[in-house]
Amino acid sequence: MRPILKNKLYLYLTEFFAGMAVMAVELGASRLLAPYFSSSQIVWTIIIGTIMIAMALGNIYGGKSADRDPNPDRLYRRIIIAAVWIALIPVVGKYIILGISAVMIFSVNSNYLIWAAFAACMLIFVFPLFLLGTVTPSLAKYTMENLEDNARIVGTLGAANTIGSIIGTFVPTFISIPAVGTSVTFLIFAGILLVLALLYFFSAKQKSTAAVVGIVLFLASCALGHRSNFAFWKDNLLYEGESIYNYLQVEETDDSVILSTNVLFGVQSILRKDANLTGMYYDYAMAAPFMAGIEEKTAEGEDFSLLILGMGTGTYGSQCARYYPEIQVEGVEIDGKITDLAREYFEMPEDLPVSTYDGRAWLHAVDTKYDVIMVDAYQDITIPFQMSSIEFFTLVRDHLKDGGVMVVNMNMRGQKEGNINQYLADTIAHVFSEIYTVDVLHNTNRELFASNSPEMLSVMERNLALCQDAELQTMLRRVTASLSAYEAGPYLMTDDRAPVELLGMQVIDDLIRDEVAWYKQLYEEYGIQGIIGSF
Repeated sequence: MRPILKNKLYLYLTEFFAGMAVMAVELGASRLLAPYFSSSQIVWTIIIGTIMIAMALGNIYGGKSADRDPNPDRLYRRIIIAAVWIALIPVVGKYIILGISAVMIFSVNSNYLIWAAFAACMLIFVFPLFLLGTVTPSLAKYTMENLEDNARIVGTLGAANTIGSIIGTFVPTFISIPAVGTSVTFLIFAGILLVLALLYFFSAKQKSTAAVVGIVLFLASCALGHRSNFAFWKDNLLYEGESIYNYLQVEETDDSVILSTNVLFGVQSILRKDANLTGMYYDYAMAAPFMAGIEEKTAEGEDFSLLILGMGTGTYGSQCARYYPEIQVEGVEIDGKITDLAREYFEMPEDLPVSTYDGRAWLHAVDTKYDVIMVDAYQDITIPFQMSSIEFFTLVRDHLKDGGVMVVNMNMRGQKEGNINQYLADTIAHVFSEIYTVDVLHNTNRELFASNSPEMLSVMERNLALCQDAELQTMLRRVTASLSAYEAGPYLMTDDRAPVELLGMQVIDDLIRDEVAWYKQLYEEYGIQGIIGSF
């Protein structure tokens, strides 16, 4: 046995840092996958499940291996391999995810999100965590000198692993990922593991091929993978980075500046450079202030207030304020980094109040009532369950003035019976008596308007007639003509039961099937060359 192993502290440090690295990789996995597959509970379940599988198999193999050949060199070589693998994740991980996504889109007809996320976890994360899973049983073998204190030693090893896991949970979330990003976070913890193993080999002043190769590959990974450029194919990004909550991407086109929290699809906020209407759901949502009587109230000098839950970069609020400077706009955005980007890239005024808070918690904290409340907190499949229940919509209703209107942006338009939008609309129907919906053209969004005022449409007609802006009036006339009264069904979501992830996944499967049907037909008729030739 090498001299360094006679020091029990070193063995406990090995256990400590192995536990820390496992949790850091798990959290890093969620951030690596989120821009492609969302950060929903489904994805988290897959990450946790596959990692637990890897750790269990590692425990079994590590115990058998240590009994068969109790040579610590083998354990520390495995740690070097795990460190190098983790360091390579920022270099090749995104390419693997995109490759898996392409294969899964063409090969599965349902549960795309589950299969793609599971395959990505299996290929990218299982092997290094399997290797780290061998640490505990191997160290138990090396630290026990007799059976009299074996329980104490196993307990101390377990405590060291658990304490390391605790630190490995907090450091990435609150320190490393917000400060330096996911890629560098992987490199930091890979470096810690590598140093730990190098201390073992170099303590005996003996050359190790594994150590030398590990150093070279780690340095190469640092050079190639230090940037979190998830959207590596885009060259028009003003900003790409991460916050505690999101992957964030600010893209500039000829006519717009766009915020996205997903690499592959989705627009969370947009700024039109010509200050015209966006042509997106924000324009449709402009009907809500008219349903609440904005023209009549501002003409009479009354205050008119708008609260946006899910402010983003303020597209909707800025648009309302541009047409009606008298309107009092207030926003709530849980991700403070998005607010910072809004001020820097999206011309959000410094004096526009935005609170960094969860939308529901904010409603609990204030007594203010508003003419319009916009709920725009649903991102792709990531729908906060606590902002989709009857309890939440009741809270929104209680913060509306008499005749007030709630508008909800539902960003996935389901077609099947019992889809996510039906659940949301039926739940809202338990709280509001008047509900109208309109589908956004050339988009998957649906806007829902809810009020307890039976006159909301007549109020809109009166106020629309007073509108002085021809472009806005024309747009809202089209919205009015497309409004459909919603007939409530039997579906209901509560704080106790709100299966938003599974419902959202069903819609995503339908959307993907519709989008790739043409490419599948090309592939069946002409093979891969047919798909390549279509671009």
